[in-house]
Amino acid sequence: MSAAPLALYRRSLGNFRDTISIVMRRFAVRPARYPRILWSVWLIAWALLTVAVFLRLDAGAGEMRGEWSPGFVRFTDFFTQFGLGGWYLIPAALCLVAANLTDWRGLSRQRRMLVYNWTCFAFLVLCAAGLSGLAVNLLKYGIGRARPLYFNDFGVLSLHPFAMDARFAGFPSGHATTMGAVFGILLLLFPRRWYIALAVTACIASTRVFVGAHYPSDTVAGFGLGLAFAVVSGLVFARLGFIFGQTSSKLPVRKRTFRLAPFRAPRHRVSVAGENGELGADRTPTH
Repeated sequence: MSAAPLALYRRSLGNFRDTISIVMRRFAVRPARYPRILWSVWLIAWALLTVAVFLRLDAGAGEMRGEWSPGFVRFTDFFTQFGLGGWYLIPAALCLVAANLTDWRGLSRQRRMLVYNWTCFAFLVLCAAGLSGLAVNLLKYGIGRARPLYFNDFGVLSLHPFAMDARFAGFPSGHATTMGAVFGILLLLFPRRWYIALAVTACIASTRVFVGAHYPSDTVAGFGLGLAFAVVSGLVFARLGFIFGQTSSKLPVRKRTFRLAPFRAPRHRVSVAGENGELGADRTPTH
């Protein structure tokens, strides 16, 4: 192995070990003080909404399949592509790879802060969208609900558990789960604009109904699942001090230092240097 690839390998391995060390250290020294969120209430509300949509809308959606105008179907088919997880997971993974190969010590303070923020953001996307994607695939193949395409053959509720067939992978919707995770991330980062994020992501999730891939209850269940994974990821990140700060009574609050665009760091504050060289966005230097 030549010198350059060997140096790159050592840098990558060192960065990975440093990251794991930081995460483990913060888990050890920071108590698990998570805000009191009424998860049982949200779970019951989510389940009741899914059941209500199933009872009121699913049969009608199955009967309407194939009756939408071709122009409308093409319109929804274009926007439904934005529910694919690859749009979010691939850039996030590439960002983490680039950060892992970066010589952090050779960066200026401002650039190091920028790379740090992008690394945290990419990790949040992978946790929220990636883990929810794994969960929804386990659920949809384990439940085995037939898609609306086979409404005339199987009806609105036909279950084929572990058939491992895409025809019977309707509940929950994977695209809607991704959109729920995206909404959750935007909700945490931009809480004052939650209604805009909800409108956009819910509309994209609903396109799965119009293209005939899912029933309405599939999308509601998936959207809620993705949102839950995003909120839990945000809570864990807040405990670690990544992107968010901990609170005792509400959702994590984004730190002032978290920005994804270049900015000038305030004088007399260190953006990324912490104890023992640890990366952190909330440390003040000691002279």
